[in-house]
Amino acid sequence: MTRPTGRPAADAAALRAPAPGWATEADVVVVGSGVAGLTVALRCAAAGARVTVVTKARLDDGSTRWAQGGIAAALGEGDTPGQHLDDTLVAGAGLCDEQAVRALVTEGPDAVRRLIATGARFDADDATGEILLTREGGHHRRRIAHAGGDATGAEISRALVEAVRAAGIDTVENALVLDLLKDGTGRTAGVTLHVMGEGQRDGVGAVLADAVVLATGGMGQIFSATTNPAVSTGDGVALALRAGAEVSDLEFVQFHPTVLWLGPDAEGQQPLVSEAVRGEGAHLVDADGVRFMRGQHELAELAPRDIVAKGIMRRMQERGAEHMYLDARHFGARMWERRFPTILAACRAHGIDPVTEPIPVAPAAHYASGGVRTDLRGRTTVPGLYACGEVACTGVHGANRLASNSLLEGLVFAERIAEDITEDLAPGAAGSSVAARPSGPSDPGVPGLPAAPGGAPLLASEARYEIQHIMTHGAGVLRSAESLARAADRLERVQDDAAAQLRRDGKTAEPGVETWEATNLHLVARVLVAAALRREETRGCHWREDRPERDDPAWRRHLLVTLRPDGALDLRATDSEAFPPLTTPRAETESRP
Repeated sequence: MTRPTGRPAADAAALRAPAPGWATEADVVVVGSGVAGLTVALRCAAAGARVTVVTKARLDDGSTRWAQGGIAAALGEGDTPGQHLDDTLVAGAGLCDEQAVRALVTEGPDAVRRLIATGARFDADDATGEILLTREGGHHRRRIAHAGGDATGAEISRALVEAVRAAGIDTVENALVLDLLKDGTGRTAGVTLHVMGEGQRDGVGAVLADAVVLATGGMGQIFSATTNPAVSTGDGVALALRAGAEVSDLEFVQFHPTVLWLGPDAEGQQPLVSEAVRGEGAHLVDADGVRFMRGQHELAELAPRDIVAKGIMRRMQERGAEHMYLDARHFGARMWERRFPTILAACRAHGIDPVTEPIPVAPAAHYASGGVRTDLRGRTTVPGLYACGEVACTGVHGANRLASNSLLEGLVFAERIAEDITEDLAPGAAGSSVAARPSGPSDPGVPGLPAAPGGAPLLASEARYEIQHIMTHGAGVLRSAESLARAADRLERVQDDAAAQLRRDGKTAEPGVETWEATNLHLVARVLVAAALRREETRGCHWREDRPERDDPAWRRHLLVTLRPDGALDLRATDSEAFPPLTTPRAETESRP
């Protein structure tokens, strides 16, 4: 690759942070170490690119390892990509991009086979060796491949991490990426990041690269209760917004219907009870043992997740209850131990034995169907910036993700991104990495890199909990114009208070991981609330109590959001359910019509 000309510079909206004190160089920097990020890294490295993987914690600490149910693909006898496509489109409630879904379901089976070739071991029949498949909500066929019973994500993560280490790919762990660097033409030139370590790469530095791939996962930590790990603070979406990229469909946050209920005051990451438990025959019941999903959908407990979550919430309201129950006592001890050992252990750790009693469950924030808008090759509206996995909005999920399509999306679009990035990589083009250049305590930074940015204030670390409370009560499973307007007002006050202190005292919160995370969460929350307030209908996992009907003539379209230089949000609707084409170089070949 030929590095663009011009001195790298941070965007004017960049987070307040010390100037970079060290720098390294690569062809590609991948931010995130889940299935999407590590697949991109492996494919790019195999093509000869110099790759650096940056991850917020350890390589295996992202959302992928927590995935229980499995990965969906048309691998079974009698199943076809066309049937998988139909189920995905139905779940997406009219907002899926059919081209993107078609790419997912047709390329998916071979992508799974390549994952197996990389070393992932899925559960198989002892006699035939055939991969065992199960069903989940919204699927009309058994097409969910799983590993370790209910530890699919952990197995995929293990295989990919081992492959990355075996390939000798450069990795930077315990590093929070801050902002995008651009050259004089506005093209991506790398990222700034803060490494929580020791040695040459410590504190704020930079990785210079022609291509940056965001694979940072979700943003579930904007809510009080979520299935997401603590690292899921929307950092990739916030970075993309500050860099000028478009974000879409952020109002469509999927609340998983069956999360282990730990009490009214439970906060942070909550144990998931996989949809595969219902796929194997568990029933949703109320306190009287009534199966309330019967009659609400042809698939009953296996309806798409938005329908099941709404069914649970309605029954909770009717009964004045804080949770419902998932009854799988008829599985027996042997099936629980063999098929769902992780869930069994989690339940028992909290004093519940699914073998002898129903599991208390309630919906909790789980998955962002929207994110940074991309085309079919993962390109965003900023040249050289890509997005993949949960941080991206490829158009696959529409208004509601079909169960177990997330891991597959990460695989398929990671491979597409790697192909796009390495098309221009001539044999032998990759040079040697620039050595890390630590600066002394008085050094203002590395020459040629931006100085410490000013601009908007950082939020104090305790703002994280205020944001979570605002979002849970104003923009959770049940929303209304009143609750959303109240949330928007309270979020604005959080920002105004920080700005007033900066004007009055010249002070802002000290730069650090907790204050950067709180600031990122606040920006993502603002976008989600603004989009949810604008979308005056109920569709997919966006449920407006004051607008309970789906309104195709007015709202079968997407909302695109960008961040203005003054910090205000620019929100506009597309003309139809089709995304407008991107305008980045080479995007014309596979942009949506």
